[in-house]
Amino acid sequence: MPTFQLIGLQTLEILTLIFGISGVTVSLLLIFSPNLIRSISNLFNRHVNIDEKIEYVDKEINIDSFFYSHNILVGTLLTVGSVFSLIFLFFKLDISDFANIFFVSHKHLSTYEMIFYFISWVGKVACFFGLLFGLILFFSPDKMRWIENKLNFWFETRPVFDKLNNSFYGFDALLLGRSMFFGLIGLILSIFIIVLSTLNLLG
Repeated sequence: MPTFQLIGLQTLEILTLIFGISGVTVSLLLIFSPNLIRSISNLFNRHVNIDEKIEYVDKEINIDSFFYSHNILVGTLLTVGSVFSLIFLFFKLDISDFANIFFVSHKHLSTYEMIFYFISWVGKVACFFGLLFGLILFFSPDKMRWIENKLNFWFETRPVFDKLNNSFYGFDALLLGRSMFFGLIGLILSIFIIVLSTLNLLG
């Protein structure tokens, strides 16, 4: 087995052992001292309001005036950049050599090449659109503004975040209401995990 895989496997086994020991500790506390678990739960249950701190992110930044007031410059840069990228993607990029640079092993090289081919075609399509938009912006900025207005849409995410922002204490009530039952289940599972981890480490 390769060295990195062996190190990763041993690290996973050690973390599993630590997880099992932590599970035993929590399970014993659930069985013999549920009030302590409730106090720890209340300690970690915190409500942090970050709406005011990230309020500046929720502002609309209008940069249209810059692009349309410098449409010749921006259109030229976008067109030249798209043409250069298309020449590179079609005539200069060798997918096989590119894949060999990043992946020395040839075991899954064909899969990596397929992924790079897909990415390159996505890049080609994006460059074609960049070339098209650059030419439109250069020759007809009003047409580009019309296309932009058609593509622009507002998606309100506040209702989704409002639902995620609601506190839910049902799990705590269920766990602490049947502390003996869940404590025994957690203890059995944790001991099983510890035994398996110890056998894998010693084996």
